[in-house]
Amino acid sequence: MGERAPDGSSKTGKSAKKAVGAEGETSPGKKAAKKVTKRAGTPAEKPAEPPAGKPAPAAKKSASGKKAASAKKTAPAKKTADGKEPAPAKKAAASKTAASKTAPAKKSAPAKKTAVARKVKPADVVLPADAVVKKAAPVKKIVVRPPGGESPTALVRRARRINRELAEVYPYAHPELDFENPFQLLVATVLSAQTTDLRVNQTTPALFARYPTPEDLAAADPDEVEQILRPCGFFRAKTRSVIGLSKSLVENFGGEVPGRLEDLVTLPGVGRKTAFVVLGNAYGRPGITVDTHFQRLVRRWKWTDETDPDKIEAAVGALFPKSEWTDLSHHVIWHGRRICHARKPACGACPIAPLCPAYGEGETDPEKAKKLLKYEKGGFPGQRLNPPQAYLDAGGKPAPPLGAA
Repeated sequence: MGERAPDGSSKTGKSAKKAVGAEGETSPGKKAAKKVTKRAGTPAEKPAEPPAGKPAPAAKKSASGKKAASAKKTAPAKKTADGKEPAPAKKAAASKTAASKTAPAKKSAPAKKTAVARKVKPADVVLPADAVVKKAAPVKKIVVRPPGGESPTALVRRARRINRELAEVYPYAHPELDFENPFQLLVATVLSAQTTDLRVNQTTPALFARYPTPEDLAAADPDEVEQILRPCGFFRAKTRSVIGLSKSLVENFGGEVPGRLEDLVTLPGVGRKTAFVVLGNAYGRPGITVDTHFQRLVRRWKWTDETDPDKIEAAVGALFPKSEWTDLSHHVIWHGRRICHARKPACGACPIAPLCPAYGEGETDPEKAKKLLKYEKGGFPGQRLNPPQAYLDAGGKPAPPLGAA
């Protein structure tokens, strides 16, 4: 097509081709010369761009949405054709100049980038937050938090107050197994599984009279031991346990009961509960005895919701100083045997009823509740044949021997 000259006259096809040819000459020598001139930084060449170039088509293209992007892409090609290839530092300036001319196109491009950045940033923030929430989820497993919104601090205060109240009710609390040394306590505790302390106390006098030391019991005839232990129930399994632990004491510990938890649990028939009974009452080393009474009461009091003895031990131990663990065990077990029974708790006669979340599960009438009390609270004998003097001074009665009327 023809092209009009500045004076209004039209150019012929040949003149147009000549103009294009003159404008589009890109011989290596001229390119090099132009690059040298450009590197020299001649400022007069930049204003010459509007007449030599074709700003009108670029403006037309920038006026429409998609054409603006294509115009932006072809801008470097234009400058290359003009022989004005900018250096890296000047490319940024050239792009700024082109951006100022094609303002609508430049505004649309950063808008897209900003939108992408906004999408990426929330994603980066959300992912770590989700990970933190998942890691923090086990916090819900804190078993010391009771229902009703009680805080951990309030729970600790309530639990310790219950222990203080029980200490006043049972100042004479003690292990209810008869023993004279660590070996007798160890054997008696193993025999107390699935039976009462009273039955064990009525059985062990004959056993210890016949086999007073670990060496004697290790060499005992199993049939004879079974006959002695028959009243305790599960006598065959218990016979294997007491003879096995006696042999282990002789072979591994020189016939002495070890004073460490790690050593005690290696003996046949000895678990953490038995080990803590021995450590707390024979060696004076604190421990929590998690028996059936202890498990029942700490769940009723909402100290923990755990059912595993080891987890109960850990949860309750976190509520009290270590020095109180042994006496705490005695207080809780005594209360479970005398007042807070499994089937018919005497809620109406309970000294800690205001602190108990389970109040009302049992008999609440005071007169009827008193009839449910056991052992010294109900006027009956205790479980030990030879109880401590403090228990006798408090009005407790010793248990009768085996076979007594």
